Amino acid sequence: MYGDTAAGRKRVAQLREQGGDIRALAARLVSQAEAVPWRGKAADAMRERVKERAAHLRSAAAHHETAADSLAHHLTEVESLKEAIDQRAHKATGLVEDARTRVSHATGPDGAPPEPDETDAALLAFDPPPAGHRDWLTVTLPGL
Repeated sequence: MYGDTAAGRKRVAQLREQGGDIRALAARLVSQAEAVPWRGKAADAMRERVKERAAHLRSAAAHHETAADSLAHHLTEVESLKEAIDQRAHKATGLVEDARTRVSHATGPDGAPPEPDETDAALLAFDPPPAGHRDWLTVTLPGL
């Protein structure tokens, strides 16, 4: 199976939490700089510098959010593909089992089993990909 989406979802939550922590740090730095009782030109320059740095921190937090959003979108796509793989594998298994049942119950006019028709022959000859493999997305079988 491709992609451990549970681990990916944990990482999304971590990225979002880290973004929030960085934003909170930026706010705390600005607040602390404003609370310093120091006054004058140098104090104003320090406060302005802290505000600029806080803006960089907020930008880093936004990057964390963007990364979390991108990863969440990717995980949704992975889950969708994994579901499609499972559905196709399940349907293919059912088609092959049905073909086996038809062939095993069929008898010809002389009582011997007849040759399977083209569809059943294709189903009986099917060599499935490993469970959960992406090759399930491109499998071509009659009825699939």
